[in-house]
Amino acid sequence: MANKAKQLALGLFIRAHGHHLAAWKQPNVPNEAGLTLAHYRNIVTTAERAKLDFVFLADSMGVRASVQPDAAFERTPHLTHFEPITLLSALATFTQHIGLVATASTTYYEPFHVARLFASLDYLSGGRAAWNVVTSNGVGEAENFSAQAHPKHDARYARAIEFLDVVKKLWDSWEDDAFTWNENSGVVFDKSKLHQPNHVGEHFSVAGPLNVSRPPQGHPIIVQAGGSGPGIELAALTADVVFAVHPTLADGQAFYSKLKGRLSDAGRDPASLKIMPGIFPVVGRSRAEADEKYAQLQESLDPVLAISQLSNLLDGVDLSGYPLDGPVPDLPGTNASVTRLKVLRETAERDGLNLLQLAQRIAGSRGHHQVFGTAADIADRMEEWFHKEAADGFNLLPATLPGGLEDFAELVVPELQRRGLFRTEYSGASLRENLGLSRPVHPALRTSSAA
Repeated sequence: MANKAKQLALGLFIRAHGHHLAAWKQPNVPNEAGLTLAHYRNIVTTAERAKLDFVFLADSMGVRASVQPDAAFERTPHLTHFEPITLLSALATFTQHIGLVATASTTYYEPFHVARLFASLDYLSGGRAAWNVVTSNGVGEAENFSAQAHPKHDARYARAIEFLDVVKKLWDSWEDDAFTWNENSGVVFDKSKLHQPNHVGEHFSVAGPLNVSRPPQGHPIIVQAGGSGPGIELAALTADVVFAVHPTLADGQAFYSKLKGRLSDAGRDPASLKIMPGIFPVVGRSRAEADEKYAQLQESLDPVLAISQLSNLLDGVDLSGYPLDGPVPDLPGTNASVTRLKVLRETAERDGLNLLQLAQRIAGSRGHHQVFGTAADIADRMEEWFHKEAADGFNLLPATLPGGLEDFAELVVPELQRRGLFRTEYSGASLRENLGLSRPVHPALRTSSAA
């Protein structure tokens, strides 16, 4: 099969304590992890030693979910944490190879902000920056930005498409060799290689140019996570990496086929986009040890917090009026994550889970694929998804940090390397090179070549 000649791409999704809601209660997980640079430094340098492609930081600019009882709010462990671009700029100084993915919202940022921030991070890291494009998913963020309501789903994506167009125009404000620094003439840059965007559109009017030279990668890597119709359209047009939510192989294969098929319609090579579903692995030296680790986490899980997280994933639907031992109710459509709502409904129906059982099931994975077992068990599952065209790689969601990552790095990575599925050394200096993605040619040069 064609995929056998390739290797997996692997990212690490960092949630300060780890992805399980009870992670903060476990030994060797610092309570103040979200605001401890040394903790993140340990995680990122461990990920780099394991030769992972990138670390990924999600972000929200709100604290409290729209429907969250006080009892759940005061039990929420991940309320405070660093702003991601600031944190990754610091971590760039401790690392040399690993990619640095930060989240920024197209709903509550402006294009010039984002273009400048990520161009700067790309320079600070030597070509390792990536932007996770989100449209935000809650009214809590809207209320922090002088908005009365969170924009509707389709409207957010329409703004996002134009937002990305403007950001790329800003990154292309200067050709790669525009700055000549000619001391004899005193001329700093070649004026013919300045391309001022002067963008005027439905949502934005941005003159430019950007006050940062063209980034080392041309464009920092674009990561996108939406799986709805508008999300797939945005990914097909713009994304280099898609972070997907698929609990089963069949779900992953259907999405993989659909999105890769859309790339040709957008005039793109299917190989130009990496589809990387999330995976929640619990690794043990035996299956019994892995099961015991997971059981310990589940025993520490507060059901109030589990139900609150489920409510939040269902766009703040108030679940307090439904019996916990009853079926998952038939809920209305969501203005947040359409894909996540579908995944959770199907998971409950497929496995016959009541409301509390579903909340407990997703306490760590939040609907992503989860697998428990030995290194061989984990590698088997990843290899199956890779060869059966459900994934080009995976975004890892360790239950606890740093422990869950250390287990994966020590046990699973060598097994993947033994099978030839994962690198033993980095192949390039930039994130684009390590992902096997080409550097965008400046539009002015594309035009010249065509002529």
